Amino acid sequence: MEPNFIGKSPAFNSLAETINAVAARKCSIIITGETGVGKEMVARQIHLTSDRRHKVFVPVDCTTLTGQLFESQLFGHARGAFTSAISATLGFFRAADGGTVFLDEISEIAPELQAKLLRVLQENSVTPLGSTKFYPIDVRVLCSTNCNLRDMVKEGTFRSDLYYRLNVVNLEVPPLRHRKEDIPPLTEYFLANQAAFYSEEPKVLSATTKKLLLNYAWPGNVRELANAIERAYVLTTGREIQPSALPFEIIIADSQLYPKGELPTLDEVKRNIITQTLKFTGGRKIAAAKILGIERRSLNRLIDKLNIPLTQIKKTNS
Repeated sequence: MEPNFIGKSPAFNSLAETINAVAARKCSIIITGETGVGKEMVARQIHLTSDRRHKVFVPVDCTTLTGQLFESQLFGHARGAFTSAISATLGFFRAADGGTVFLDEISEIAPELQAKLLRVLQENSVTPLGSTKFYPIDVRVLCSTNCNLRDMVKEGTFRSDLYYRLNVVNLEVPPLRHRKEDIPPLTEYFLANQAAFYSEEPKVLSATTKKLLLNYAWPGNVRELANAIERAYVLTTGREIQPSALPFEIIIADSQLYPKGELPTLDEVKRNIITQTLKFTGGRKIAAAKILGIERRSLNRLIDKLNIPLTQIKKTNS
């Protein structure tokens, strides 16, 4: 496994065992799971554990491809196939010959294009747009979705023959809330990445911050955790990351972590977050507003309302 494929929970270990079992095969796989659980990471692990690991892994975001663009990007096109086709292209499938193509969010492919994809999978060959020539390919196809494809088949929005062609193995990635043991090692990995990026000594989490991370439900899963750690890192000027550096929704998610009467008020949380952001930016409001995701006028109103002493912040950074 790659060093950035991290976890120690029973659910993660079971997932890793399944990856090892299916990687040696050539069958198609549909990887399912909520947004942010790391479906592409799982696809990459399957590729890197297989005998195709020395060939290319080509991820394709199906949400961005429609109509002629989809067909051209996947299967290539001949010169003059359409107005802007000034030269021929290979397309993702021919470029990945011998390797793996990962179709991310395959449920987004339009029905009329599903038939063309099915033909390529059945015949192991592609015909570029605007051409009549067949090109044989040896490509393993991995797919992902956060939708229920079986329900889409029943509704008639996803072809049943394509579904059964792809769904040889269904690999479900469990959400982060079902594998809490993975939060500490993932957090350490993200903190180490930030420290390396800024060429600094790694920062550490306070005990309360660790509890907040463990007790939060993580609806955005691993992606949300990574973003939360990055935010907390850049807003922390010292070495220890306190709860106030975390996103507001994480701070208030579990009031039981605070002794009775010590749960911070909304204004206190806002004051701490804004103050830390201004310290990080050296008192520059435009930069602070950008980090906080609000307009500068809104930030000015909050500074006045919460009585945040800008002069002290500027002195601290001078």
